[in-house]
Amino acid sequence: MRSFDQIYAIAAERKGGDAALEALLQHPEPAEKLTQLAEDRYLSMMTRCVFQAGFNWQVIENKWAGFETAFKGFDPGKCSMMDDEWFDALLTDKGIVRNGPKIRTVPENAAMILEMRKEGGIGRIVADWPDTDYVGLLEMFKTRGARLGGATGMYFLRFVGRSGFVLSRDVVARLVAEGVIDKTPTSKGAMRKVQEAFNTWASQSGRSLTEISRVVAMSL
Repeated sequence: MRSFDQIYAIAAERKGGDAALEALLQHPEPAEKLTQLAEDRYLSMMTRCVFQAGFNWQVIENKWAGFETAFKGFDPGKCSMMDDEWFDALLTDKGIVRNGPKIRTVPENAAMILEMRKEGGIGRIVADWPDTDYVGLLEMFKTRGARLGGATGMYFLRFVGRSGFVLSRDVVARLVAEGVIDKTPTSKGAMRKVQEAFNTWASQSGRSLTEISRVVAMSL
């Protein structure tokens, strides 16, 4: 497996130099901001990523104001109590994408967020989870949440500002090229190998998982 500096050099050459590459990198939010982010914003982003999965993201973007209204600002207390009347109304609401199974994830994920209050709150959990076990955080949301596995969970955490990697096509291709995995990782064992690779690159570079993920993606 190449060192981070070697992969960075490949990415920088492809993008026109170090400065150009640095300008393209994303940086995670500080832990304090993650802990202060309101619960309704976590639920909003979860829902957005759930609806974007397998769908045109621009359509979701264009309708998002309607989602915020339809789901009452994604207040977890209100959403966790969604009754049949509210659900049926959502199925006929032209202001949102009317997908029943995905709509059902909102009260389920709202209930998860309320349950997390006993553990310090979702913001504290997200902020305090160690980067060296990022796959554990992904697995936790996959297990406890509704439709938060795979890329959906990764994009949710990326978009709220949590340091982490996204296993895009280019990232997977680089991991395969480096001999870390031989295909898109689906098993816990393969995900652990991915984690180990990112831990190595983080140790070598002192950079966040988000930055490393972007550099790896742009090296292809």
